[in-house]
Amino acid sequence: MPTAVLTDRERTAVQAYLRLLHTVRAAFDGPPEEDRPAVVPPVVLAEAEQALARAGLAGNEAEFFRLLHDWCRPV
Repeated sequence: MPTAVLTDRERTAVQAYLRLLHTVRAAFDGPPEEDRPAVVPPVVLAEAEQALARAGLAGNEAEFFRLLHDWCRPV
């Protein structure tokens, strides 16, 4: 089985994306409440966007998701 070797910037981008994903999931967890908007803190979104840009992956979703899939491969 091949092992994905990410650069530091790619790894940072993947980790930032996973934090964003977990934050979004947490915002939607629990029973729905009409007065509770699903909010993602802007700092979490900005962190992911900046990490993608630093890794040269902004606008290259196919490559980013390939890296994500390889790095977070299910066992």
